[in-house]
Amino acid sequence: MSTGRPIHVVCARSLSEQHVARLRAVSPRLVVHLRPAGNRAELQLQLSPEVEVLFSSFAPESLAGLPNLRWLQSRSAGINTVVDTPVWKADHVAITTASGIHGPTIAEYVTGMMIALARDFIGFLAFQRRSQWPISPRNNFEQFPGRDLRGATVLIIGYGSIGREIGRQCHALGMRVLAVKRDPSRRADTGYLIAGTGDPDGVIPERIAAPSELDSMLPEAEYVVLASASTAANRGLIGEAQLRLMRGDAFLINIARGDLVDEAALARALRERWIAGAALDVFAREPLGADSPLWALDNVILSPHVAGITPRYDDLMTDLLAENLRHYVAGEPLLNLVDRSLGY
Repeated sequence: MSTGRPIHVVCARSLSEQHVARLRAVSPRLVVHLRPAGNRAELQLQLSPEVEVLFSSFAPESLAGLPNLRWLQSRSAGINTVVDTPVWKADHVAITTASGIHGPTIAEYVTGMMIALARDFIGFLAFQRRSQWPISPRNNFEQFPGRDLRGATVLIIGYGSIGREIGRQCHALGMRVLAVKRDPSRRADTGYLIAGTGDPDGVIPERIAAPSELDSMLPEAEYVVLASASTAANRGLIGEAQLRLMRGDAFLINIARGDLVDEAALARALRERWIAGAALDVFAREPLGADSPLWALDNVILSPHVAGITPRYDDLMTDLLAENLRHYVAGEPLLNLVDRSLGY
């Protein structure tokens, strides 16, 4: 990049003037345009030939008329909405994700669900709705014996930025942490990280194994947490065979993507008590259809894809975008750069 050349940045998400000001403050070379768009068609209308950097939840419909576009910063950690678009096929356009900003929020969701499942909050609420104290046929102590998280084993499938923060929080609770990672030899996390969070050196898990070892690790865990990306290689990762390998007192928690799990097999596993229960924030089809058997089960907690939502989201996103803009202006490697060959 030649010194002093203006860099036009389009923010296709609604940001406050304070957030935009923080982005502009990164460099006098940045010309930041706030042009919110609700879909790809609207986005296309908001873009002009000088745009070089695009911050958006989705990719434009076409690259025609966008000769200078060089970088798409996604608002999401996942890039499902970008795969197979013209941007995805354009090697000269870098794609980066929002990985790293969701870790603490989603990890707190996971920790909360672990406690809710271990202490049977579902059962508490059932008695509360009936205005009934559990006395018969079992008294309160027998009905709710509780389970300790301390000393329990958690298996985290996908040890990226979110998985590492889940691991850190579980380790702080005294849990034994196991992890599955695409390449166990790459321990370090080189992506964006909120200070004081995660496991940047990959030292928390007792063991980090490859996906080929998943089946042998499932029987060890009381908690199995899905935190991996949805790619062609791991869709349907948890099917009937894997559910039958899990312990009868184990819980499954999915905060990744719904297509990692065979939902029909999971519904049967919960109904027939192959496993103790589940907490699900994501589903194969969203919104979850009213005909899903999951709604009627008494050992599952369902939430509407909100595990990563926080009122501080735009603050965190602006911090990441500002840091990546600094890298871009300086000609340094971008953080959270997508590897198209891997799909994330």
